[in-house]
Amino acid sequence: MLEAFFDNPAIMIMLTGALVGIAATLVGTFLVLRGNSMLSDAISHSIVFGIVIVWLLTHAQSGPVQIVGAALTGLLTVFLTELLVSTNRVKHDAAIGLVFPVLFSIGVLLLNLYARDVHIDQHTVLLGEIGFVWLDTMMIGGYRVPQSLIWMGAMALANLLFVAFLYKELKLATFDPALAKALGFAPGFLFYALLMFTSATAVAAFDAVGAILFIAFVIVPPSAAYLLTDRLWMMLGLGSAIAVASSVGGYYAAVAWNVSISGMMAVMTGVFLALAFLFGPRYGVIAQHIRRQSQTRANESRTLAVHLYNHEDEPNQGEENVAHALMEHLRWDRTKARRIVLRGLDQGLITRDGELLQLTAKGRAVALEILEPWRHETVTEAPADHA
Repeated sequence: MLEAFFDNPAIMIMLTGALVGIAATLVGTFLVLRGNSMLSDAISHSIVFGIVIVWLLTHAQSGPVQIVGAALTGLLTVFLTELLVSTNRVKHDAAIGLVFPVLFSIGVLLLNLYARDVHIDQHTVLLGEIGFVWLDTMMIGGYRVPQSLIWMGAMALANLLFVAFLYKELKLATFDPALAKALGFAPGFLFYALLMFTSATAVAAFDAVGAILFIAFVIVPPSAAYLLTDRLWMMLGLGSAIAVASSVGGYYAAVAWNVSISGMMAVMTGVFLALAFLFGPRYGVIAQHIRRQSQTRANESRTLAVHLYNHEDEPNQGEENVAHALMEHLRWDRTKARRIVLRGLDQGLITRDGELLQLTAKGRAVALEILEPWRHETVTEAPADHA
């Protein structure tokens, strides 16, 4: 049964993509929240330099030595970026734009000069070959297991342990670095540790999915999850679920349309981001539109209640508290005034006596919430104080 599982190319491809997505989302969530998500772009490109250097020194194309060596290049990228920023001559984004093209271009030149015939080339680095991950295997327990699956499984587990054991420290360092420093959590060290895991994930992933899909998995699923929830643990879970769904959906869409699997997986992450942007329960465009419309209707009802309250029991009540006066004093057209009056009747805020509009007790309370808010606050706070 396990042999049939590992010999199934479709399952191996989707599982590898899902593991890359989970590993990238676990570290990418904190980068997105810190506003440093584009560091993943810089790291994923500059590690080419580290990959080539490690290959020149050890002739290792994969494995832990390659991962650690190239991951150190990611840290070198961040160090050089911070060094440029500390001069106060360039901004952070400009420093990233200066550092990673230099390291990336040196890596590409070294590839052309010394590793032309090795399975490390620009196409592999950028796009990967996830469609062939099931061909590059190693024997484990008598089963031929894809190497990408092994390395990405190990990387996803390492990232999960890193986030699980340092969850509280990472959360505090992300949202309040000053407090984290005061409590002795060393936010700077945590940041570099986070980037170390990000770099290692990029190195482990680049042979399978390439830099482009890795960047998409680091940024897009956490961003989509951020549109769905404000809770960090749920953001991590939703982001991972979106990454898995993107891998599965991207594979079947790529097969159906005969296009790049990695590219379609990246597109699917964008589809989920668009869905979250449109239908998110709190920050989605539709939810916000409905909330604004509801607020507008509530304000119209409050305006009607305040107007009627101001003229209540006055000698000119019969002239002011009628529909025609609403059009004249509140500058509402006939249709709008009719709609708001009908809504007030439906909500039990007003009653009609011929042409005269009168507030009910409920409508009077709504007016007093606006005109005398201190009374409302006293009433609402009293039960809490009592409790």
